[in-house]
Amino acid sequence: MQLQIAIAFGRCRCSPGRLLSAEQTATTGWGGFVPTRPGPTVQRRRLGIELRRLREQAGKTIDDVARVLECSDSKVSRIENGQVSASPRDVRDMLEFYGVDAEHRDGLVEFARTARKKGWWEAYSDTDVVPLVGLEVAADRIQQYEPMVVHGLLQTETYARALIRALQPDLSRQQVQRLVELRMTRQELLSSAGAPELSVVIEECALRRPVGGRKGMQAQLRSLVDSIATLPHLTLQVLPLRIGAHGALSGAFAVYRFGDSADPDVVFFEHHLNDLYLDSPGQVERYAKTFERLQAAALSPGDSSSLLGSIARQF
Repeated sequence: MQLQIAIAFGRCRCSPGRLLSAEQTATTGWGGFVPTRPGPTVQRRRLGIELRRLREQAGKTIDDVARVLECSDSKVSRIENGQVSASPRDVRDMLEFYGVDAEHRDGLVEFARTARKKGWWEAYSDTDVVPLVGLEVAADRIQQYEPMVVHGLLQTETYARALIRALQPDLSRQQVQRLVELRMTRQELLSSAGAPELSVVIEECALRRPVGGRKGMQAQLRSLVDSIATLPHLTLQVLPLRIGAHGALSGAFAVYRFGDSADPDVVFFEHHLNDLYLDSPGQVERYAKTFERLQAAALSPGDSSSLLGSIARQF
């Protein structure tokens, strides 16, 4: 199992982590490649995967490349893992070192130029959420299991602010507001023309925790009911307490699916200090199947909506 430990995204955190190696994925046809779902985060991942493949094919180590580029080995690792953008000059130097032919080299250098373009979310780089938001924007399908809180893409402003303050009490008012603004901006994705298919399974216990006070939680629950009714790309199901033990008791996770085979699917786990990513196909499939079992055990969207309304009336 290969893990990537990346910059912490979280529901409200902004602490940095580090990125380790991703699984090698072979790709072809980069000379004239144009991504079907453009976005700098996914483009950096694609470029990094190809650069890693070419380096390993040439029998070079990360230390070898670092010496050629006159940089740290950690920079090379971050480029290969898509954590940072690579300059066209660095890409050209790497490819020349690997002995890549001119046509392939020129195509990748041009791709590196497009991958350096910034998405709107990079204006929030001070919150350290750029990597995952980029995946979120580019994904075709997101499968999310939440045992403790409402998923960030479905939170009301009051709920989000209360959650952020509770988990990071040392943040200033301005820092809290910055994170709330980002959370609300992210939600515009769900009503956009290219909205991903979002499937969420949430534990009943998360819905009974009064985050944001009694009225705030009432508003949050009613917002979820409205979302079920009005967002065509959303499937929201509640996992009732009576289900008991199940295969995801270890915690929340999300599976990010991409329509193009050049983009490996990713499983994301949130932890207090560092967030974890898996992109091994076997591990991704394991969590995808776990999510399917959770969906099968959960209430239907219609019954979930009824339960949400019932809980809201109890606050």
